[in-house]
Amino acid sequence: MAVTTNLFVTNMFVTVDRMTQTLFALHGGPGRRMVQPIVDRFGGTHRVLAPTHAGWDGTPRPDWYEGVDDLAIEYLDLVEDGDIEDVVLVATSFGGWVAAEMAIRDRGRRISGLVLIDVIGPQIPGLPIATPAADDPRLPKEVRDNFAVLAHYTARHPLGDPRLPRRVARLTVPTLFVWGEDDQVASLDYGRAYAANFPKAEFVTLPGIGHAPLMQAQERTLDLIADFLRS
Repeated sequence: MAVTTNLFVTNMFVTVDRMTQTLFALHGGPGRRMVQPIVDRFGGTHRVLAPTHAGWDGTPRPDWYEGVDDLAIEYLDLVEDGDIEDVVLVATSFGGWVAAEMAIRDRGRRISGLVLIDVIGPQIPGLPIATPAADDPRLPKEVRDNFAVLAHYTARHPLGDPRLPRRVARLTVPTLFVWGEDDQVASLDYGRAYAANFPKAEFVTLPGIGHAPLMQAQERTLDLIADFLRS
């Protein structure tokens, strides 16, 4: 399948005798700028893939792209077609939903780890998520447009997918959860409940931080990612 998103690639090594870990950065609702700190920090030492999801920021979206799984399959095709191994998915917010869908479909075992930063995706009884409305006038127009695209992808499961907790329970790769204690979109209890389904999960909280640790506690969050990669 052809890749339809805009793909930003930094430090793409092509020598087969050099083992290069790949970071695949998956952004949330506001757009790709939310994962730019990952590109800036790790672009000199890792291969970094940081796509713009199809439809975000004015990029084309195929008419038949109807769900989160469409993005996940596209990205897995990208990894497999490029014969890329040792891939660590680093995802924030909605990107975490895409990351989970990728990981549970990774039959080629190319994904070696997950870093999930205040992510959404599962429906957890009693712990709803509170994503901003696409028509919220307080948001810039480009952000409202992006949230409208997000609403399209999540229309089948607007409250989250109730099947996801059971499906991620089969994952065996190390997983780091980073969560802002003051997250008003996906609460700390939501994050802990989701993480409990991952067999190899570590959960780190950031006091005084909300839904965007990569923006609100950038160095601390990037240091946690770096420690995870070294381990």
